Amino acid sequence: MAAGGGSPSIVEFFGGEDGYRCGYCRSDTGNISHGMWAHSMTVQDYQDLIDRGWRRSGKYVYKPIMNQTCCPQYTIRCRALHFQASKSHKKVLKKMLKFISKGDVSKVASEEEPMDSHIEDVATCDFAYKSESQVSQSDLTPLAVDQAERVENEDEDSGETKEEGNVQKVESDSVQVCADKDTPVPAEPSHSAKAVHAPPKPGKGADLSKPPCRKAKDIRKERKLQKLLQNQMGTAEGSQLQGDQTFLLQNSKSKTNQPKNIEDFVFVPLPDDARHKLEVRVVRSSPPSSQFKATFQESYQVYKRYQMVIHKDPPDKPSINQFTRFLCDSPLEAEHAPDGPECGYGSFHQQYWLDGKIIAVGVIDILPYCVSSVYLYYDPDFSFLSLGVYSALREIAFTRQLCVKAPDLCFYYMGFYIHSCPKMRYKGQYRPSDLLCPETYVWTPIEQCLPLLEHSKYSRFNQDGKAVDEGRLKELGRVRVLHKRTVMPYSVYKKRRKGPSDEASVQQYASLVGQTCSERMLLFRS
Repeated sequence: MAAGGGSPSIVEFFGGEDGYRCGYCRSDTGNISHGMWAHSMTVQDYQDLIDRGWRRSGKYVYKPIMNQTCCPQYTIRCRALHFQASKSHKKVLKKMLKFISKGDVSKVASEEEPMDSHIEDVATCDFAYKSESQVSQSDLTPLAVDQAERVENEDEDSGETKEEGNVQKVESDSVQVCADKDTPVPAEPSHSAKAVHAPPKPGKGADLSKPPCRKAKDIRKERKLQKLLQNQMGTAEGSQLQGDQTFLLQNSKSKTNQPKNIEDFVFVPLPDDARHKLEVRVVRSSPPSSQFKATFQESYQVYKRYQMVIHKDPPDKPSINQFTRFLCDSPLEAEHAPDGPECGYGSFHQQYWLDGKIIAVGVIDILPYCVSSVYLYYDPDFSFLSLGVYSALREIAFTRQLCVKAPDLCFYYMGFYIHSCPKMRYKGQYRPSDLLCPETYVWTPIEQCLPLLEHSKYSRFNQDGKAVDEGRLKELGRVRVLHKRTVMPYSVYKKRRKGPSDEASVQQYASLVGQTCSERMLLFRS
């Protein structure tokens, strides 16, 4: 993806906040994190930030202080291309298929924790309000770049952005499959895709720039899928594909005796007399597309009922203001790239329409390397469909679909994994998955992390004792600052600043976001 589609990211850093109430262990002040208000943010900057343990709630971006917070929250991602649905996942997919085809309603309660609570976001909702920026928009508009000591690589502002007006419509019987991709390397550096493919030094192991060996039947399966995908890419976006293409996909699976994947359950052709019609629409929420605006009220009503019934909120709490700030507002810029997904990058609502009515909405961010799940809310009347699990599986399938056009976009981020809270361990069931090391920011397979977390709720996953954070701050003077509507390196700002030094705060900010982001993003200083 081409970096920097438009204006640079502009953030206000609030430092380490006082402790807040924890949504996991219910401690009144145990939830401790760093935070910043993002006035605007490029998708590449946000991708790099979540790969350093940050996460957004509306426009508030926060990073738990892992060795101090009561319930450490580890960033978790699923390797979507290699995902295999478990038996319980397939039960949920079959239940939905039965309901759509025949109207069957299963009365058996789902044993699996729904992929909807995302308690971490609920818990951060309050401090997002407390920390909202008071800076006027005019102060955030850069007028000049200080020439005295110009930072190198100031060409990020080149490039164009397109306004997203289209809705991506995925019918329940369309094909949405991605060809396989090289297996990611364990303990892969999170901040740089290039590091994965760097040629090895002599004697340092296999050449990671070459794909690992694979079985012949996997290669045959991939070729069949690629043929299907070529057909798919030639079809207008949002339109239904012919049933015989879907049937071919099913046959290719059964002939090779492969276990069924998500697409085999989700995109099967339905009988003519199907009782229901399920449609999934992806609409851009920020900046709001016309489709988003047209469905805003209906979507809000679903959220309000969900919060009242599932989370026991009083009727006045799930206000339109809360809904907008928490689930609609986003600092992410709408960006497009020639090799990116058709719908572009940024923030979206994935709406689930059943018989012409919204029954669930998944809030997602589409980033250069992943689909990041933010939140899910649904109509409580349809709880029997296990929509939390179902939507997570659909989002994995969606990631695989996007990967066809954007090969780097191959991960599904599920937010935070909290091992110390048993109710939040369900995210570890979406395998294969990795957790982010809180000290070196490399990805580690979850199987290697769990024994460490059983021993201690806070743990460094990288077992190489000499390994350090490769993206750490190295040059404070190169941090970009926005001061009096002028962009300048911190070294220039420091000389001009009146009053007490703020170096400790800037140093903390730059250490947390890393050298790369600190040189790209603008840190607002009053």
